[in-house]
Amino acid sequence: MFKKILIANRGEIAVRIIRACRELGVRSVAVYSTADRASLHAQIADEAVCIGPADTKDSYLNMKAIISACETTGCDAVHPGFGFLSENVQFAELCRKCGIEFIGPSPESISMLGDKANAKQTMKDAGVPVIPGSDGAVRTLEEAREAAKHIGFPLLVKASAGGGGRGIRLVESMEQLDSQIEIAQQEAKNFFGDDAVYMERFVQNPRHVEIQILADKQGNVVHLGERDCSMQRRNQKVLEESPCPVMTPELREKMGEAAVKAAKACGYYNAGTIEFLLENNKDFYFMEMNTRIQVEHPVTEFVTGIDLVKAQIRIAAGEPLGFTQDDIKINGHSIECRINAENPELNFRPSPGRIRGLHMPGGPGVRIDSAAYQNFVISPYYDSMIAKLIVHAPTRDEAIMKMRRALAEFIVDGIETNIDFQLMLVDSRAFKSGDYNNRFLDNFMSD
Repeated sequence: MFKKILIANRGEIAVRIIRACRELGVRSVAVYSTADRASLHAQIADEAVCIGPADTKDSYLNMKAIISACETTGCDAVHPGFGFLSENVQFAELCRKCGIEFIGPSPESISMLGDKANAKQTMKDAGVPVIPGSDGAVRTLEEAREAAKHIGFPLLVKASAGGGGRGIRLVESMEQLDSQIEIAQQEAKNFFGDDAVYMERFVQNPRHVEIQILADKQGNVVHLGERDCSMQRRNQKVLEESPCPVMTPELREKMGEAAVKAAKACGYYNAGTIEFLLENNKDFYFMEMNTRIQVEHPVTEFVTGIDLVKAQIRIAAGEPLGFTQDDIKINGHSIECRINAENPELNFRPSPGRIRGLHMPGGPGVRIDSAAYQNFVISPYYDSMIAKLIVHAPTRDEAIMKMRRALAEFIVDGIETNIDFQLMLVDSRAFKSGDYNNRFLDNFMSD
């Protein structure tokens, strides 16, 4: 086991990793920007190092500063959390070069899966169902037009290096194609430094269902069931639950087997998530694989009883999983609501500022993952998440009632939040019935 782990992240995920380290008897080192000097993760870690000013490029994306912090504090591993450098192949390679264990997959796996077009081809070759589309990236408008003739409309143009809903354009006719390709390429270049795009059939009104996998360095791979992440606004997840309301044991087995096959196809180890689009007829298609811990990982931890962050650390240290697929059982139902500093009535405008008063809910089956505290300032420099509210109950109906109760108890004074919006969402007929898809929230907002 490692002696000391540096957490190359901030906020609630940094706090989550620090807690896992403490329970494993491993010392932790936090890094922070000047804007995060008073942040909880910088206060509760065993050591904390300032790595630069508020701008992420000068701090949390500053690879040299992070590696320097590892070396000066004697860390033998680094956990990247999610976002920032978590899926950056150059950072993973730099850690390897410096003799620091990257708590995640190999640079080779990150590289293979980071390019969405190449990842899709890898999955296709491995026999994993994929959405019909272009053979890899399209580099010219002529290539795009030819591919569009075979794919048909509507179709999606997607950034090959994309993620988080960026670099995606819907094209409904050949007349729109050229302009949408150019917009997607420019957005891809701006956000990812790579203007490569690919095209695929637009699957209308599917569910977004992802499978969590764990894989050790000995070649053992298991899946831990699914999460339904269809409650999205502009391709950004708002609420997640496990299990998926329309899942059957037979479908879970098929999707789980496909996810395991996907992981094995690229020699994957550590935690990973394979995202699928699930149609009403129960056909499903590979969308992408995230090579990191997910924001919504707590719902899987609740229904399986497996600590995913501890598992990540143990796998990185070379330990085998210690359990098989037969040991994985799905127990009860879990829901996560993302509590953000934003105003839903003003098009979800961010609401940074000082939290003057704070009361977080508790009780049996209620979990809060947060780095917020009273008088803490939600910074305008980073994402607007205040907390993740997660509940667990024996049934879905009970989980919904528990979430309603917990949201009603959640009080944040001093800034605007989406708590009332989340309460309205879990109270909606569509959510209660489980009859929703990844277009529901856009229609819900327009209504």
